[in-house]
Amino acid sequence: MTSPHSPDLRRRTVLSIAGTSALGALAGCLSTLSGDDSESDPTAGDADTDDDNDDRNTPLTDYEYTEPPRIVDVSEQGYESTLRTVPARHELVTEEAAGGPVELPEVWAWQADDLAPSVPGPIYRMPEGETFELTYDNSDHDRPHTVHVHAVGKSWDDDGAPVTNRDRVDAGESHTYVLEGDVPGTHVYHCHYQTHNHLDMGMYGILRVDPEDYEPPDREYFFTLRDWDTRLHDREAGGDTDYTPTERSSDAYTLNGRSAPTTFHPELGTPLVVSRGETMHLHVANNGYESHPFHTHGHRFTVIEKDGSPIPEDAQYEEDVINIGPAERYTLEIEADADPGIYPAHCHKVHHVTTEGQYPGGMATAIVYEDAMETEEFGEIMADAGFDG
Repeated sequence: MTSPHSPDLRRRTVLSIAGTSALGALAGCLSTLSGDDSESDPTAGDADTDDDNDDRNTPLTDYEYTEPPRIVDVSEQGYESTLRTVPARHELVTEEAAGGPVELPEVWAWQADDLAPSVPGPIYRMPEGETFELTYDNSDHDRPHTVHVHAVGKSWDDDGAPVTNRDRVDAGESHTYVLEGDVPGTHVYHCHYQTHNHLDMGMYGILRVDPEDYEPPDREYFFTLRDWDTRLHDREAGGDTDYTPTERSSDAYTLNGRSAPTTFHPELGTPLVVSRGETMHLHVANNGYESHPFHTHGHRFTVIEKDGSPIPEDAQYEEDVINIGPAERYTLEIEADADPGIYPAHCHKVHHVTTEGQYPGGMATAIVYEDAMETEEFGEIMADAGFDG
């Protein structure tokens, strides 16, 4: 990727730690700053070249990898869940995919109940009118954290914003947040302690509150858009990397934590699989710093929700690109009325659709008709994505 620090992006590892699982639930239905860098060693230039190569090929961490986010229907578990923070490694592009691996050596992943840690965090789902008790257990991390959820009702103590309520969950402590399902729609949640670092380290996710009269479509998907400055992750993993929030510069872009071509993978990414004649809802949230004009090829969509508010029918209209700013959420209704094929869906800031300077990459996936899944073109796309199923 073209940026002043793009060489820091790729971390090719010599370890192989399994850490991926199917995204079937998604694809089918739907701190404080680290200390200053130490001064450089004036004798560093005397090191052997072989030693330098060994250092470059040695992973910065040996954490296990994240897995894709899963949907947690809290109505199925008594409207309760426990959330933790786990340090992990995160693959933007998997080793099996073209151009891979591209990874972040350290993220702070959310872990819900007995699920694997993920970036983004779990997609919590609940019906309107219910109360959800979310316990944050900070027993697995050495930093203070909070959980802040947008839009839904909560007490001041449960807002998760220590800048005003002076409350945080220190290492070894826990807190139960009581959240009201009083604002239907799609919402975001994230850590609000040292937000300029903790959000960037991967502590973000989606809460979906289904309206009382919600009629599920034929297909339903969730997208979380995110831009990254990979230098922060190298620094937190112990790398010799300069980073300050005031000089933050995005050099990686993801849909649901993945960059193309891994975004096309039907288990690790989120291609929008559909059959002709079906209706699809795409819930899109931006948990990053930059805005993203999201564009669909071959299909026009209707925005039916914005930030938890339904759009009146007489105000709805069809379009094929929508700009999604930081923290904004939209629900797009898409009719599968095109000729069966494979149609790109991507950010239209073209440099957001690159990975290490290679196009296409970054924020790109596709609307995939099931009738097109036996074509030669689909096979080639799957080969690039590293999928051989």
